[in-house]
Amino acid sequence: MPAIGGISNGGGNKEYPGNLTPFVTVTCIVASMGGLIFGYDIGISGGVTSMDPFLLKFFPSVYQKKHQEGDSTDKYCQYDSQTLTMFTSSLYLTALLSSLVASTVTRKFGRKLSMLFGGVLFLIGALINGFAQRVWMLIVGRIFLGFGVGFANQSVPIYLSEMAPYRYRGALNVIFQLSITIGILVANVLNYLFAKIKGGLGWRLSLGGAIVPALIITIGSLVLPETPNSMIERGDHDGARAHLQRIRGVDDVDEEFKDLVIASEISKQVEHPWRNLLQRKYRPQLTMAILIPFFQQFTGINVIMFYAPVLFSSIGFHDDAALMSAVLTGLVNGASTIVSVFGVDKWGRRALFLEGGVQMLICQPSLELVETLVICQNGFAWSWGPLGWLVTSEIFPLEIRSAAQSVNVSVNMLFTFFVAQVFLTMLCRLKFGLFIFFAFFVLVMTIFVYFMLPETKGIPIEEMSKVWKAHPYWSKFVEDDDNGGGGVEMDRSKSY
Repeated sequence: MPAIGGISNGGGNKEYPGNLTPFVTVTCIVASMGGLIFGYDIGISGGVTSMDPFLLKFFPSVYQKKHQEGDSTDKYCQYDSQTLTMFTSSLYLTALLSSLVASTVTRKFGRKLSMLFGGVLFLIGALINGFAQRVWMLIVGRIFLGFGVGFANQSVPIYLSEMAPYRYRGALNVIFQLSITIGILVANVLNYLFAKIKGGLGWRLSLGGAIVPALIITIGSLVLPETPNSMIERGDHDGARAHLQRIRGVDDVDEEFKDLVIASEISKQVEHPWRNLLQRKYRPQLTMAILIPFFQQFTGINVIMFYAPVLFSSIGFHDDAALMSAVLTGLVNGASTIVSVFGVDKWGRRALFLEGGVQMLICQPSLELVETLVICQNGFAWSWGPLGWLVTSEIFPLEIRSAAQSVNVSVNMLFTFFVAQVFLTMLCRLKFGLFIFFAFFVLVMTIFVYFMLPETKGIPIEEMSKVWKAHPYWSKFVEDDDNGGGGVEMDRSKSY
């Protein structure tokens, strides 16, 4: 599909031999299960905060406001509690911090180890929350969950982008977002079922159930192979070549292997990747690493997902109906993400970004209606939801990849924390005028994508520098640098 707005991807794309092998498909599916822990948490936190036994035990003031008779306009304020929002949002603040640490682990010790840390830390948090007796135990459990999410979200998108053949990188990377949506859906279904359990133990089962996705990514990280990029970074060239031949399904991997080695050599020359991020030639990538996750959170859709039952309860649904409505939005979310899996490498990233932005802009002002909320969720789930992780994982050259991905995750978690912390208060003050606020950012981000984001479909990950060189604005930042941050223009005559 041609680039929209006259911004091309540079043309003359290099083509590496290779197929979508069953081995790499299964490997990427297993790795993408790292998204389950993030998705499960998004879905579970809003559900338990709408359960009366949970509120009565930990947040009695919120429980009293929820069941207080009075002016119906107070329904928007019944969940307005900074302690309650801290329970939800504390995870994202610690995820921000852990993603910075994960950058070093991912770069020096491999992608698998970061994924393993993510699963183990999330498992510890799930156990603490499941057995919590005091609010402080809930917060401590959320902190461990946040550490796990930070490690997983930093390493899994990088792992997928490096393992996938470039022609199928979009689809395989979007499976990470599909995994997140599956986690949300499973959590919503379990919330609905567990809320019916007598004796008030349903919330413990919901929170403790997080051990299942934690075990999946923990065990998965132990059996997954390392990426060729990471193996080369750590000096195992022979193993990396053999592994590249296996995952590509062909013997002729010389050109791709040489490009990976060259990129690794440039990466080793970078002593301070965090400082290098500030260099002029990396300005396009750094801008995207900051603004894409910022805009993703200011669509308001993610916060709607983890406050969905609370939101539906606020607009008049009874508890069961509120939880069931959250299940409905989870189903829409999952189905729409599947569209992105099959369409992202066919239609391109920009087309989905722009269509999703226009769709959300149209429906944002009337989100008090369940129908428009579903349509808005639909637009997000096949555009800004998956592409916010995909594009930012595929545009970074190897020498700054781990650090830049940490910036991406950190910005994402910082603004997830901010929006989650103020959402219920803003809902109380602004009512559904809150979504006019989010609509403004949807408009700005759609304009930004139209003019500033080049198409990255079909570009090998180590050749991505060409999209910035061909862009009418970003080219002035990279035109003086022959390597363009990608580092694959070096001498290819050298034998590796």
